[in-house]
Amino acid sequence: MAKVSADQLGTEPIGKLLIKQAVPASIGILVMSLNILVDTIFVGNWIGSIAIAAINVVLPVSFFIAALGMAIGIGGSSIISRALGSDKKEKALKTFGNQITLTLLVTTSMVVLGLYYVDSLIPAFGGKGAIFEPAKIYYIIVLYGVPFLALCMMGNTVIRAEGKPKFAMIAMIIPSIGNLVLDYLFIYVFDWGMHGAAWATTAGYLMCFAYIFYFFNSKNSELKLNWHHFGLNRAIIGEIGSLGFVTLSRQAVTSVTYLLMNNILFDLGGEPLVAVYAIIGRMLMFALFPVFGVTQGFLPIAGYNYGAHKYDRVKEAINTAIKYASLVATLVFIGLMVFPAEIASLFLSDKPNMSALEMATNAYVMEHAPSAMRWVFAATPIISIQLIGAAYFQAVGKAVPALLLTLTRQGFFFIPLILILPNYLGELGVWISFPIADVLSTLVTGFYLRQEVKRSLV
Repeated sequence: MAKVSADQLGTEPIGKLLIKQAVPASIGILVMSLNILVDTIFVGNWIGSIAIAAINVVLPVSFFIAALGMAIGIGGSSIISRALGSDKKEKALKTFGNQITLTLLVTTSMVVLGLYYVDSLIPAFGGKGAIFEPAKIYYIIVLYGVPFLALCMMGNTVIRAEGKPKFAMIAMIIPSIGNLVLDYLFIYVFDWGMHGAAWATTAGYLMCFAYIFYFFNSKNSELKLNWHHFGLNRAIIGEIGSLGFVTLSRQAVTSVTYLLMNNILFDLGGEPLVAVYAIIGRMLMFALFPVFGVTQGFLPIAGYNYGAHKYDRVKEAINTAIKYASLVATLVFIGLMVFPAEIASLFLSDKPNMSALEMATNAYVMEHAPSAMRWVFAATPIISIQLIGAAYFQAVGKAVPALLLTLTRQGFFFIPLILILPNYLGELGVWISFPIADVLSTLVTGFYLRQEVKRSLV
């Protein structure tokens, strides 16, 4: 694999550079998303649709703790990209060392708390009735591996900040493939049920950590740390925190959204409607992978060139990223509008010895999931403006607007909508909240991004 220098972020043509950064990021996200998608299909077909709902209940808690690592990673990587662009390598090294220390301290503490309050957290996130026991099994096992996942997510953003997108892609592919292979062995061959699904996921986290550790100790990385880099520095922690708080807030709001959605849908339709949302949630992770890939590819380009005061390149990166992301988002939209029933059916088992509960749940899912999917993804073609706009402010170190724009969709619009509309429209009120929030947040982000470009990138 060819060695890539961070300097190329400031010299190569933007279109070519964005493709070089975005394609590996998209492939990595695709494989990771496929892992989540196929994992869910395996669980649905080999364990049952109630198990899908159980995993959906656990995800907000484990993802929030893992998001602590991602928040520290993205916050620190913004500093690293700008430091490398300004030829301040020692600051980049100190930032990376502080990222590692912070990630270990924070996530380990959160795991201890998560295990202590397990019996309270699972019902709070919708793990009620028949969902509780399988959710608890999955939760406890997966939580042991979450600190490794947090370190992986943190390290992955740093690899990308170095201008090494292919290595970041491999770091995402290895655990995904490993998880799927172990899913087959643990669930299908060994018949370990939810225990098997959980141990396969945790083993995947460990594989990813092993590769990340290898990368930073190899000649491929420019960031070679000494022990003094791990000592916490108040100024760097403050900058990491202010920028990383954007990502953390986004994931915190996502976790709150899962909590509200699972409880609202359980009250409206019980376990089967939670299973419908679980399937749609997987598609939200999977279907938009190329859009997220472009966003991830855009971050180091914008950060590096902003640090180097190459503002014309930053503007070009914004426009090109929005153009590319909008194109792929439109293609995703067409596929989801045409094949929603076929997509939903992939998650459901057709084995002959299903229980009456599983049969009823499957029938309910097939009746409700296609129309729900169409509503949820109705505004997909325009979401790239919101994602790239919020990412820009984060990339250039402007924490407050990045935070506000990141929270716009789910925090300011979506959560109020799902608290209000279902009271009048029932289940439909939940699903139409998605496109309404997408449209409103895109309008707000587009306005502020346009103002920022006129004011600052001159």
